[in-house]
Amino acid sequence: MFDRVRFYILFLKTFMQRRAFKKSNLHAILPPAYFIYETFGLDYEHFYNLSADAAKWLIAYFQKHIVLRNVHILDWGCGPGRIIRHLPALLDKSCRCYGTDYNSKYVNWCTKNIPEVTFLQNSLEPPLAFDNDKFDVIYGISILTHLSEEMHYSWFNELFRVLKPGGILLLSLHGNAFKIKLSEAERKIFNEGRLVVLSKTKEGHRTYGAYHPVVFIQSLAGSNRVVEFEQGGFINGKPQQDIWIFQKNIESVHSMT
Repeated sequence: MFDRVRFYILFLKTFMQRRAFKKSNLHAILPPAYFIYETFGLDYEHFYNLSADAAKWLIAYFQKHIVLRNVHILDWGCGPGRIIRHLPALLDKSCRCYGTDYNSKYVNWCTKNIPEVTFLQNSLEPPLAFDNDKFDVIYGISILTHLSEEMHYSWFNELFRVLKPGGILLLSLHGNAFKIKLSEAERKIFNEGRLVVLSKTKEGHRTYGAYHPVVFIQSLAGSNRVVEFEQGGFINGKPQQDIWIFQKNIESVHSMT
């Protein structure tokens, strides 16, 4: 209820800004305002135009580690398609893009409005509806940041199941910079290398928080290689997420079907 009230207040405050965006961007197809609020705030300019920059930013990371031709790419936790909607126009036509999310409303909206991408619904917990070794690239932008410790292990196993040997997984996580949001007791747990989970709300909701020490994430990787790690700093006083890129062990063999 509190979150809904906050949305309506913000909805009224941003009325003129949102109307101006729509007038100057008649081509833009936007999801319902609450979808944008749930996943990104309520700034249409940032959601739509700056998300194209985010897609280019992701591609730059991918290209360091894999040739982006004839590849399958998955946006795990795609929400209302903020980033994945831009990828088909930026990639070679031989590439195939997919999005998956546990929110059926997001998946339904994306399916109707972003035909260049294939969307499927998953549950809050695994599995995904894909065969083993399906994807060359998987990315999850601030998804594990809203899941329990048990789900971290479950989803790491599942994401590597559907990732091809030699494929890459990119995740953005709450790292060292986000310790400013933790209590003294929580920082102690974090500094010991243990995951910190603030679980006063529903798991998967944006207000459910998980915070990721380097040691914990390294242990999750298992036999899979960390090929890039970029620690988040601060921009205008705001903490930025860590970027992790993992490469699936070429010798990995899955028993799941």
